[in-house]
Amino acid sequence: MKVQVYIPSRMASTRLPGKPLADINGLPMICHVVNRAN
Repeated sequence: MKVQVYIPSRMASTRLPGKPLADINGLPMICHVVNRAN
């Protein structure tokens, strides 16, 4: 059985615009979130 997960992310964040693409240790933040979800 395959499980699908939806990870919401907003580019228009008021405190940190572009948050999903913010660089953390050479990877965008959204990549870290996806890796942790796996």
